[in-house]
Amino acid sequence: MNLIRAIQRRRDRLMLKYPQYAYLFDERPYHGEYVSFDCETTSLNVKEGEIISIGAVKIKDNAVLTSEPFYVLVKPEGMMEAANVTIHGLRPKDLRNGLDIETALRQFLDFVGGRPVVGYFLDYDVAMVNKFLRPMLGIRLPNRRIEVSALYHRQETKNKYYDSYVDLRMASMIRKLAIPDLPRHDALNDSINVAMMFLALQARKV
Repeated sequence: MNLIRAIQRRRDRLMLKYPQYAYLFDERPYHGEYVSFDCETTSLNVKEGEIISIGAVKIKDNAVLTSEPFYVLVKPEGMMEAANVTIHGLRPKDLRNGLDIETALRQFLDFVGGRPVVGYFLDYDVAMVNKFLRPMLGIRLPNRRIEVSALYHRQETKNKYYDSYVDLRMASMIRKLAIPDLPRHDALNDSINVAMMFLALQARKV
């Protein structure tokens, strides 16, 4: 853990409003376990967007635990962008009985625990979670983050000295890693795709 990250975690722990969530800062009970997660949102602009679904799966013993998934729909307070509906397929009527964001996040935190989180362009998903988490608990998501596109880029450029371009589109990465491709732009499917990518990258020899 780098120094800046360590300072941020120490500060966040001091800012935590509810002691029962201190487990988020402790990775030790989950040695070798990870959680891959993804959010679908009403906008790609973090300031304007709301979370409308969260999908996640645990990774343990080099396996994706698809039999124990996490998936919730969240009822947004504002309007949804029509362009985004065409991407994720979730319409306002689909979210009518969704959870409120606070309930959804509390369930998500209980699922994740102190495990490191894995994602594809994870900074966006974490930023969306933090947008609602900070008013709730006074902290940002403290879990260690693993970005699969960064792992993939590092491997692809390991022996390249002149050409550092790498196609980081999810479809391209999945095809190159030769893993199944579930229908994308669904939070649970995307989290499973990312989990499979992570394990393929862990096992890969380059």
